[in-house]
Amino acid sequence: MQTKDFIDLENRYGAHNYHPLDVVLERGKGVWVWDVDKRRYLDCLAAYSAVNQGHCHPKILAAARTQMQKLTLTSRAFRNDKLGPFFKEICELTRSHKVLPMNSGAEAVETVIKAVRKWGYQVKGVPKNKAQIIVCKNNFHGRTIGIISFSSEPQYREGFGPFTPGFKGIPFGDADALEKAITPNTVAFLVEPIQGEGGVIVPPEGYLKKVRKICSEHNVVLVLDEIQTGLGRTGKLLAEAHEGIEADVTLVGKALSGGFYPISAVLSNMEVLGVFLPGDHGSTFGGNPLACAVARTAVRVLIEEQMIENAALMGNYFMAGLKALKSPFVKEIRGKGLMIGVELHRRAGGARRFCEALMQKGILSKETHRDVIRFTPPLVITSRQIDWALERIAEVLKG
Repeated sequence: MQTKDFIDLENRYGAHNYHPLDVVLERGKGVWVWDVDKRRYLDCLAAYSAVNQGHCHPKILAAARTQMQKLTLTSRAFRNDKLGPFFKEICELTRSHKVLPMNSGAEAVETVIKAVRKWGYQVKGVPKNKAQIIVCKNNFHGRTIGIISFSSEPQYREGFGPFTPGFKGIPFGDADALEKAITPNTVAFLVEPIQGEGGVIVPPEGYLKKVRKICSEHNVVLVLDEIQTGLGRTGKLLAEAHEGIEADVTLVGKALSGGFYPISAVLSNMEVLGVFLPGDHGSTFGGNPLACAVARTAVRVLIEEQMIENAALMGNYFMAGLKALKSPFVKEIRGKGLMIGVELHRRAGGARRFCEALMQKGILSKETHRDVIRFTPPLVITSRQIDWALERIAEVLKG
Protein backbone atom coordinates (compact mmCIF):
# COMPACT_ATOMS: atom_id res chain seq x y z
CA MET A 1 0.00 0.00 0.00
CA GLN A 2 1.13 3.53 -0.79
CA THR A 3 0.63 6.78 1.16
CA LYS A 4 -2.50 7.63 -0.82
CA ASP A 5 -4.04 4.24 -0.05
CA PHE A 6 -3.67 4.71 3.70
CA ILE A 7 -5.08 8.25 3.50
CA ASP A 8 -8.04 7.03 1.42
CA LEU A 9 -8.82 4.37 4.05
CA GLU A 10 -8.80 6.96 6.84
CA ASN A 11 -10.99 9.34 4.90
CA ARG A 12 -13.46 6.63 3.94
CA TYR A 13 -13.90 4.90 7.30
CA GLY A 14 -12.83 7.42 9.93
CA ALA A 15 -14.70 10.33 11.47
CA HIS A 16 -13.29 13.59 10.14
CA ASN A 17 -12.50 15.19 13.49
CA TYR A 18 -8.81 15.76 12.68
CA HIS A 19 -6.95 17.59 9.92
CA PRO A 20 -3.54 15.87 9.93
CA LEU A 21 -0.68 16.52 7.59
CA ASP A 22 -0.67 14.00 4.76
CA VAL A 23 2.23 11.92 6.00
CA VAL A 24 1.71 8.28 6.99
CA LEU A 25 4.24 7.22 9.63
CA GLU A 26 5.26 3.64 10.32
CA ARG A 27 8.41 3.76 12.48
CA GLY A 28 10.20 6.00 14.97
CA LYS A 29 13.47 6.13 16.90
CA GLY A 30 14.66 8.99 19.07
CA VAL A 31 13.81 12.28 17.36
CA TRP A 32 13.26 10.65 13.96
CA VAL A 33 10.22 9.07 12.33
CA TRP A 34 9.88 7.32 8.95
CA ASP A 35 6.86 7.18 6.67
CA VAL A 36 5.59 4.24 4.62
CA ASP A 37 7.72 5.44 1.71
CA LYS A 38 10.84 5.17 3.95
CA ARG A 39 11.34 8.94 4.05
CA ARG A 40 12.82 10.27 7.30
CA TYR A 41 11.49 13.26 9.27
CA LEU A 42 12.60 15.16 12.36
CA ASP A 43 9.65 15.04 14.75
CA CYS A 44 9.13 18.54 16.12
CA LEU A 45 5.77 17.81 17.73
CA ALA A 46 6.58 14.71 19.83
CA ALA A 47 2.91 13.74 19.90
CA TYR A 48 2.02 16.99 21.66
CA SER A 49 4.82 16.35 24.19
CA ALA A 50 3.83 12.75 24.93
CA VAL A 51 7.12 11.47 23.48
CA ASN A 52 9.52 13.60 25.52
CA GLN A 53 11.86 10.62 25.93
CA GLY A 54 12.07 10.03 22.18
CA HIS A 55 10.33 7.43 20.07
CA CYS A 56 10.57 3.82 21.21
CA HIS A 57 13.04 4.45 24.03
CA PRO A 58 14.72 1.05 24.56
CA LYS A 59 14.44 1.00 28.36
CA ILE A 60 10.74 1.88 28.33
CA LEU A 61 10.18 -0.66 25.58
CA ALA A 62 11.88 -3.34 27.67
CA ALA A 63 9.75 -2.48 30.71
CA ALA A 64 6.58 -2.68 28.61
CA ARG A 65 7.55 -6.03 27.10
CA THR A 66 8.43 -7.52 30.46
CA GLN A 67 5.19 -6.43 32.07
CA MET A 68 3.06 -7.50 29.08
CA GLN A 69 4.33 -11.04 29.58
CA LYS A 70 3.35 -11.03 33.27
CA LEU A 71 0.15 -9.05 33.92
CA THR A 72 -1.52 -6.19 32.07
CA LEU A 73 -4.81 -5.45 33.83
CA THR A 74 -6.53 -6.26 37.11
CA SER A 75 -8.83 -3.25 37.52
CA ARG A 76 -8.78 -1.56 40.91
CA ALA A 77 -11.02 -4.31 42.27
CA PHE A 78 -7.73 -5.99 43.18
CA ARG A 79 -4.27 -4.71 44.04
CA ASN A 80 -1.22 -5.15 41.84
CA ASP A 81 2.50 -5.10 42.58
CA LYS A 82 3.27 -2.10 40.36
CA LEU A 83 0.77 0.41 41.71
CA GLY A 84 2.24 1.06 45.16
CA PRO A 85 5.82 1.52 43.92
CA PHE A 86 4.58 3.89 41.18
CA PHE A 87 2.68 5.94 43.77
CA LYS A 88 5.75 6.16 46.02
CA GLU A 89 8.15 7.16 43.26
CA ILE A 90 5.96 9.78 41.58
CA CYS A 91 5.01 11.32 44.93
CA GLU A 92 8.61 11.51 46.13
CA LEU A 93 9.75 12.99 42.82
CA THR A 94 7.06 15.70 42.75
CA ARG A 95 6.81 16.31 46.52
CA SER A 96 3.19 15.16 46.50
CA HIS A 97 1.40 13.31 49.28
CA LYS A 98 -1.29 11.46 47.33
CA VAL A 99 -1.85 10.40 43.74
CA LEU A 100 -4.87 9.25 41.77
CA PRO A 101 -4.02 7.53 38.45
CA MET A 102 -6.18 7.84 35.34
CA ASN A 103 -5.67 7.19 31.63
CA SER A 104 -5.83 10.48 29.73
CA GLY A 105 -5.24 14.14 30.39
CA ALA A 106 -8.93 14.91 30.00
CA GLU A 107 -9.76 12.25 32.60
CA ALA A 108 -7.31 13.84 35.01
CA VAL A 109 -8.99 17.21 34.52
CA GLU A 110 -12.46 15.73 35.06
CA THR A 111 -11.14 14.00 38.18
CA VAL A 112 -9.82 17.21 39.70
CA ILE A 113 -13.07 19.05 38.95
CA LYS A 114 -14.92 16.45 41.02
CA ALA A 115 -12.29 16.50 43.76
CA VAL A 116 -12.18 20.27 44.29
CA ARG A 117 -15.97 20.57 44.20
CA LYS A 118 -16.35 17.94 46.89
CA TRP A 119 -13.51 19.55 48.85
CA GLY A 120 -15.38 22.84 48.62
CA TYR A 121 -18.52 21.35 50.09
CA GLN A 122 -16.94 19.16 52.77
CA VAL A 123 -13.94 21.25 53.83
CA LYS A 124 -14.46 24.88 52.81
CA GLY A 125 -18.18 24.91 53.54
CA VAL A 126 -19.47 26.10 50.16
CA PRO A 127 -23.27 25.68 49.88
CA LYS A 128 -24.40 22.57 47.99
CA ASN A 129 -24.17 22.86 44.19
CA LYS A 130 -22.73 26.40 44.38
CA ALA A 131 -19.03 25.60 43.90
CA GLN A 132 -17.26 27.71 41.32
CA ILE A 133 -13.98 27.02 39.54
CA ILE A 134 -12.06 29.88 37.92
CA VAL A 135 -10.33 29.12 34.61
CA CYS A 136 -8.49 31.16 31.99
CA LYS A 137 -9.75 32.20 28.61
CA ASN A 138 -7.90 30.65 25.69
CA ASN A 139 -7.37 27.51 27.79
CA PHE A 140 -7.14 23.95 26.58
CA HIS A 141 -7.74 21.19 29.11
CA GLY A 142 -9.39 18.55 26.92
CA ARG A 143 -12.57 17.93 24.94
CA THR A 144 -15.12 16.30 27.22
CA ILE A 145 -18.49 17.98 27.71
CA GLY A 146 -17.45 19.12 31.18
CA ILE A 147 -14.21 20.64 29.91
CA ILE A 148 -15.55 22.35 26.80
CA SER A 149 -18.16 23.92 29.08
CA PHE A 150 -15.44 26.36 30.17
CA SER A 151 -13.60 26.66 26.86
CA SER A 152 -13.52 30.06 25.15
CA GLU A 153 -12.87 28.49 21.71
CA PRO A 154 -16.15 28.64 19.71
CA GLN A 155 -15.38 25.54 17.61
CA TYR A 156 -14.92 23.37 20.69
CA ARG A 157 -18.44 24.28 21.85
CA GLU A 158 -20.53 24.72 18.71
CA GLY A 159 -23.26 22.08 18.56
CA PHE A 160 -22.38 20.35 21.83
CA GLY A 161 -24.56 22.15 24.40
CA PRO A 162 -26.09 22.26 26.95
CA PHE A 163 -23.00 22.86 29.03
CA THR A 164 -21.96 22.22 32.61
CA PRO A 165 -22.26 25.29 34.88
CA GLY A 166 -19.93 26.36 37.67
CA PHE A 167 -17.01 27.96 35.82
CA LYS A 168 -15.81 31.54 35.42
CA GLY A 169 -13.25 32.62 32.81
CA ILE A 170 -10.64 35.35 33.28
CA PRO A 171 -7.74 36.59 31.12
CA PHE A 172 -4.60 34.43 31.24
CA GLY A 173 -1.59 36.04 32.88
CA ASP A 174 -3.63 38.58 34.86
CA ALA A 175 -3.29 37.91 38.59
CA ASP A 176 -5.42 40.94 39.49
CA ALA A 177 -8.29 39.50 37.46
CA LEU A 178 -8.04 36.31 39.50
CA GLU A 179 -8.31 38.14 42.80
CA LYS A 180 -11.32 40.13 41.59
CA ALA A 181 -13.08 36.98 40.36
CA ILE A 182 -12.84 35.08 43.65
CA THR A 183 -16.02 34.78 45.73
CA PRO A 184 -16.83 32.78 48.88
CA ASN A 185 -17.98 29.98 46.57
CA THR A 186 -14.71 29.75 44.65
CA VAL A 187 -13.12 26.36 45.25
CA ALA A 188 -10.26 26.29 42.75
CA PHE A 189 -8.26 28.05 40.08
CA LEU A 190 -7.36 25.76 37.17
CA VAL A 191 -4.57 27.07 34.93
CA GLU A 192 -1.84 25.96 32.52
CA PRO A 193 1.63 27.34 33.39
CA ILE A 194 2.03 27.95 29.65
CA GLN A 195 -0.92 27.79 27.29
CA GLY A 196 0.18 25.23 24.72
CA GLU A 197 -2.77 24.65 22.41
CA GLY A 198 -3.65 28.31 22.91
CA GLY A 199 -0.53 29.33 20.98
CA VAL A 200 2.41 28.71 23.35
CA ILE A 201 1.46 31.72 25.45
CA VAL A 202 3.95 32.40 28.26
CA PRO A 203 2.55 34.48 31.16
CA PRO A 204 4.42 37.48 32.59
CA GLU A 205 7.28 36.68 34.94
CA GLY A 206 6.02 36.40 38.51
CA TYR A 207 2.47 35.50 37.47
CA LEU A 208 2.41 32.05 39.05
CA LYS A 209 4.00 33.37 42.23
CA LYS A 210 1.23 35.98 42.55
CA VAL A 211 -1.40 33.38 41.77
CA ARG A 212 0.00 31.08 44.46
CA LYS A 213 -0.20 33.89 47.04
CA ILE A 214 -3.75 34.87 46.08
CA CYS A 215 -5.03 31.29 46.23
CA SER A 216 -3.43 30.75 49.65
CA GLU A 217 -4.93 33.96 51.04
CA HIS A 218 -8.44 33.10 49.85
CA ASN A 219 -8.40 29.35 50.62
CA VAL A 220 -8.69 28.47 46.94
CA VAL A 221 -7.11 25.28 45.57
CA LEU A 222 -4.46 26.06 42.96
CA VAL A 223 -4.57 23.43 40.21
CA LEU A 224 -1.80 23.46 37.62
CA ASP A 225 -2.46 21.54 34.44
CA GLU A 226 1.07 20.32 33.64
CA ILE A 227 -0.08 17.61 31.27
CA GLN A 228 1.86 19.26 28.44
CA THR A 229 4.33 21.48 30.33
CA GLY A 230 5.34 18.90 32.92
CA LEU A 231 7.95 16.14 32.96
CA GLY A 232 10.80 18.17 31.53
CA ARG A 233 9.24 19.95 28.58
CA THR A 234 10.10 23.47 29.79
CA GLY A 235 13.55 22.62 31.14
CA LYS A 236 12.29 21.84 34.66
CA LEU A 237 10.59 18.71 35.97
CA LEU A 238 7.46 20.82 36.41
CA ALA A 239 6.98 24.30 34.97
CA GLU A 240 5.96 25.61 38.40
CA ALA A 241 9.61 25.27 39.42
CA HIS A 242 10.57 28.24 37.23
CA GLU A 243 8.91 30.44 39.84
CA GLY A 244 9.65 28.34 42.89
CA ILE A 245 6.06 27.54 43.80
CA GLU A 246 4.08 24.39 44.52
CA ALA A 247 0.51 23.88 43.37
CA ASP A 248 -2.08 22.23 45.61
CA VAL A 249 -2.93 19.88 42.75
CA THR A 250 -0.77 19.04 39.73
CA LEU A 251 -2.00 17.18 36.69
CA VAL A 252 0.48 15.15 34.64
CA GLY A 253 0.04 12.84 31.66
CA LYS A 254 1.37 12.58 28.10
CA ALA A 255 5.11 11.98 28.70
CA LEU A 256 4.30 10.04 31.87
CA SER A 257 4.49 6.93 29.69
CA GLY A 258 6.96 8.17 27.08
CA GLY A 259 4.32 7.56 24.42
CA PHE A 260 3.94 3.83 25.11
CA TYR A 261 0.64 3.65 26.95
CA PRO A 262 -2.09 6.03 28.14
CA ILE A 263 -1.62 7.11 31.75
CA SER A 264 -2.21 10.33 33.65
CA ALA A 265 -2.16 11.27 37.30
CA VAL A 266 -3.67 13.74 39.72
CA LEU A 267 -1.01 14.68 42.28
CA SER A 268 -2.12 16.37 45.47
CA ASN A 269 -2.48 16.02 49.23
CA MET A 270 -4.74 14.19 51.66
CA GLU A 271 -6.98 17.22 52.16
CA VAL A 272 -8.06 17.33 48.52
CA LEU A 273 -7.84 13.70 47.39
CA GLY A 274 -8.98 12.51 50.80
CA VAL A 275 -12.55 13.54 49.97
CA PHE A 276 -12.90 10.52 47.67
CA LEU A 277 -14.42 7.42 49.25
CA PRO A 278 -14.68 3.97 47.65
CA GLY A 279 -17.19 4.22 44.82
CA ASP A 280 -16.91 8.00 44.40
CA HIS A 281 -14.61 7.83 41.39
CA GLY A 282 -12.68 5.29 39.38
CA SER A 283 -11.56 3.81 36.09
CA THR A 284 -11.24 0.22 34.89
CA PHE A 285 -7.81 0.86 33.40
CA GLY A 286 -6.64 3.56 35.82
CA GLY A 287 -3.55 2.38 37.70
CA ASN A 288 -3.20 -0.85 35.74
CA PRO A 289 0.10 -2.72 36.16
CA LEU A 290 1.23 -2.21 32.57
CA ALA A 291 0.73 1.55 32.75
CA CYS A 292 2.48 1.76 36.13
CA ALA A 293 5.48 -0.30 34.99
CA VAL A 294 5.85 1.84 31.88
CA ALA A 295 5.44 5.11 33.79
CA ARG A 296 8.03 4.19 36.41
CA THR A 297 10.62 3.60 33.71
CA ALA A 298 9.56 6.59 31.61
CA VAL A 299 10.07 8.94 34.54
CA ARG A 300 13.30 7.24 35.56
CA VAL A 301 14.95 7.73 32.16
CA LEU A 302 13.98 11.41 32.16
CA ILE A 303 16.02 11.85 35.31
CA GLU A 304 18.86 9.38 34.78
CA GLU A 305 19.59 10.46 31.20
CA GLN A 306 19.40 14.17 32.09
CA MET A 307 16.73 14.90 29.53
CA ILE A 308 15.33 17.76 31.59
CA GLU A 309 18.68 19.53 31.67
CA ASN A 310 19.03 18.91 27.94
CA ALA A 311 15.61 20.48 27.37
CA ALA A 312 16.80 23.67 29.07
CA LEU A 313 20.07 23.82 27.12
CA MET A 314 18.66 22.83 23.73
CA GLY A 315 15.61 25.02 24.26
CA ASN A 316 17.82 28.08 24.64
CA TYR A 317 19.87 26.98 21.64
CA PHE A 318 16.82 26.38 19.44
CA MET A 319 15.16 29.65 20.50
CA ALA A 320 18.33 31.66 19.80
CA GLY A 321 18.63 30.04 16.38
CA LEU A 322 15.03 30.82 15.51
CA LYS A 323 15.36 34.43 16.64
CA ALA A 324 18.43 34.83 14.43
CA LEU A 325 16.45 33.89 11.32
CA LYS A 326 15.39 36.70 9.02
CA SER A 327 11.79 36.36 7.91
CA PRO A 328 9.14 38.89 6.86
CA PHE A 329 6.47 36.53 8.19
CA VAL A 330 7.55 36.11 11.82
CA LYS A 331 5.83 38.28 14.40
CA GLU A 332 7.16 36.73 17.62
CA ILE A 333 9.12 33.75 18.90
CA ARG A 334 8.35 32.67 22.43
CA GLY A 335 8.51 29.70 24.74
CA LYS A 336 10.38 28.01 27.54
CA GLY A 337 12.68 25.03 27.25
CA LEU A 338 11.71 22.92 24.25
CA MET A 339 8.18 24.32 24.15
CA ILE A 340 8.49 26.96 21.44
CA GLY A 341 5.94 28.86 19.37
CA VAL A 342 6.62 30.91 16.25
CA GLU A 343 3.78 33.35 15.72
CA LEU A 344 3.32 34.63 12.19
CA HIS A 345 1.83 37.89 10.98
CA ARG A 346 -1.75 37.58 9.73
CA ARG A 347 -0.59 38.52 6.25
CA ALA A 348 1.42 35.28 6.14
CA GLY A 349 -1.81 33.45 5.40
CA GLY A 350 -1.78 31.06 8.35
CA ALA A 351 0.72 28.59 9.75
CA ARG A 352 -0.70 25.52 8.00
CA ARG A 353 1.04 26.16 4.68
CA PHE A 354 4.38 26.59 6.46
CA CYS A 355 3.91 23.29 8.31
CA GLU A 356 3.17 21.61 4.99
CA ALA A 357 6.32 23.16 3.49
CA LEU A 358 8.38 22.03 6.48
CA MET A 359 7.06 18.51 5.98
CA GLN A 360 8.43 18.56 2.45
CA LYS A 361 11.80 19.56 3.95
CA GLY A 362 11.72 16.63 6.40
CA ILE A 363 10.43 18.41 9.54
CA LEU A 364 7.11 17.59 11.18
CA SER A 365 5.44 20.36 13.17
CA LYS A 366 1.84 21.47 13.69
CA GLU A 367 0.01 24.74 13.61
CA THR A 368 -2.20 26.02 16.41
CA HIS A 369 -4.51 29.01 16.65
CA ARG A 370 -4.09 29.55 12.91
CA ASP A 371 -0.93 31.66 13.05
CA VAL A 372 1.44 29.76 15.37
CA ILE A 373 3.90 27.00 14.43
CA ARG A 374 4.81 24.81 17.39
CA PHE A 375 8.27 23.32 17.82
CA THR A 376 8.25 20.75 20.61
CA PRO A 377 10.74 18.01 19.69
CA PRO A 378 11.67 15.10 21.97
CA LEU A 379 13.93 16.19 24.82
CA VAL A 380 16.77 14.03 23.50
CA ILE A 381 17.40 16.35 20.54
CA THR A 382 20.99 17.51 19.97
CA SER A 383 22.46 20.82 18.82
CA ARG A 384 23.52 19.17 15.55
CA GLN A 385 19.95 18.08 14.88
CA ILE A 386 18.69 21.55 15.73
CA ASP A 387 21.18 23.07 13.27
CA TRP A 388 19.88 20.67 10.62
CA ALA A 389 16.33 21.82 11.38
CA LEU A 390 17.20 25.54 11.45
CA GLU A 391 18.61 25.39 7.93
CA ARG A 392 15.34 24.04 6.62
CA ILE A 393 13.15 26.30 8.75
CA ALA A 394 15.05 29.29 7.40
CA GLU A 395 14.35 28.18 3.83
CA VAL A 396 10.63 27.86 4.51
CA LEU A 397 10.23 31.08 6.47
CA LYS A 398 12.09 33.26 4.00
CA GLY A 399 9.01 33.15 1.76
